Amino acid sequence: MIKNNDKVSLEYRRLTLDRESKKILITNFFKTAQEKDLSTPPNCKGFGRIRHFKRGSGELWPQNPLPIDPAIKALSLKDNLDELEAQVFQTASCNWRCWYCFVPYNLLSANEKHASWLTAGQLIDYYLEESERPRVIVISGGQPELVPEFVLWMMEELMQRNLDKEVFLWSDDNLSCDYFWRFLSEREIDLIVNYENYCRVGCFKGFDEKSFSFNTNASPEYFYKQFEIMRRYIEIGLDMYAYATFTFVDEEDKLYDNMCRFIDMLQEIDENFPLRTVPLEIFPFSTVIPRIKSIHERAIKNQYKAIKIWTSELEKRFPDRYKCNITEITINNKT
Repeated sequence: MIKNNDKVSLEYRRLTLDRESKKILITNFFKTAQEKDLSTPPNCKGFGRIRHFKRGSGELWPQNPLPIDPAIKALSLKDNLDELEAQVFQTASCNWRCWYCFVPYNLLSANEKHASWLTAGQLIDYYLEESERPRVIVISGGQPELVPEFVLWMMEELMQRNLDKEVFLWSDDNLSCDYFWRFLSEREIDLIVNYENYCRVGCFKGFDEKSFSFNTNASPEYFYKQFEIMRRYIEIGLDMYAYATFTFVDEEDKLYDNMCRFIDMLQEIDENFPLRTVPLEIFPFSTVIPRIKSIHERAIKNQYKAIKIWTSELEKRFPDRYKCNITEITINNKT
């Protein structure tokens, strides 16, 4: 169990951010275990990777429209895209240790052996040097929101180069810390909120306290903090989406009640927010396999029980809108 998550988070922030020089500690994928899982070699001098986002077949698990449909909307791409290429830059630290994370733990600990200090400008330079570059940039991790300045500086750099209309920016967030408000000024927050071609996705790491703690190795109390942070993001006007993971091992007899309660809590954020929430199917990537024990194998199987209840409940609560395009779902009176 991760003890004193706030202290751990602040320490990782210190190890990942040089605010004075506007540098972030960015992972370099060359000669790492994660490199073996990549479908194409690292690019951008090793500091970038191309990710292929796919909707999936929708047979055993609901299709995943993120970030495909938000990118289509922002960039006026073809509506029938089933796959989207994105340029990913990965921060080198995370305050949680999700057992199913495809990032090796040694790339989550601000390890300078596999990372370097770079500015957003340097990353964009490397991006522009690529002959074939996606029009989508993803800020991932790790937990990028340990250093919320990264999104801000990337936006400023894209605007300075007149790329803000050509490139769609997407960032991940594990909903663990309030650093967006704690460390950014009102002006900086306003810039992020009003930046046109940007969306953020927060990931709910479980559907109740026990599944959350099992998945993250964090204290169960942080399960509730996720909802508080997501609510604050939406209230200030950020265009938010969500992922959720449903791997669990405890209280199978309470699965229906716990899942319904989870959906209720999403609706307390916004009545429509479950329709902007996409469950993620967990697979054992090669970096994950050494961590897998019998309890994790059971959790992987159990997610298929959970997804049936999720799907049935959403169809019941939203009979006319369940299959709507995710970007058409209104939250906080905005689409």
